[in-house]
Amino acid sequence: MIAFLFPRYANKPMVSLLLLALRLIFGVLFMIHGVDKMLNFATLSQSFPDVTGMGSSISLMVTIFIELFCSLAFIVGFMFRLVLLPMIASMFVAFFIIHRASVLQGELALIYLVVFLLLAVVGPGSYSIDNPLGAYVIENRKCKEALRSGSESDV
Repeated sequence: MIAFLFPRYANKPMVSLLLLALRLIFGVLFMIHGVDKMLNFATLSQSFPDVTGMGSSISLMVTIFIELFCSLAFIVGFMFRLVLLPMIASMFVAFFIIHRASVLQGELALIYLVVFLLLAVVGPGSYSIDNPLGAYVIENRKCKEALRSGSESDV
């Protein structure tokens, strides 16, 4: 599980630069949608699709949270794969439910969905907060295991 959350295989410099560029480009573009929704909340809350069954306003607030805060964590590469889950779910709903899987109407949602799915597989790269965080978690886990195995041999 730790290796999945903090992958080390995509840490080559050129790959990591490409992943950083993708995170910046798609993260900022995704965030712009959230800012637009937040600025037009009063207007949108009356007509926003209610996919949660809790009302248009709640669905809009959840979408704004995903598009603003999850995309910020996505950009800096913090808990990358975890924040991608709501982003992927949001674009899945947008494409398959809101746009009824029509490429002509929901091409942007489909593009985001595909990019987010691909990045979830690859990971954030070495230019991310997850890189040193993952190294710390893995090292800390190794130390705890060494301490446990050392104390068991003393018994």
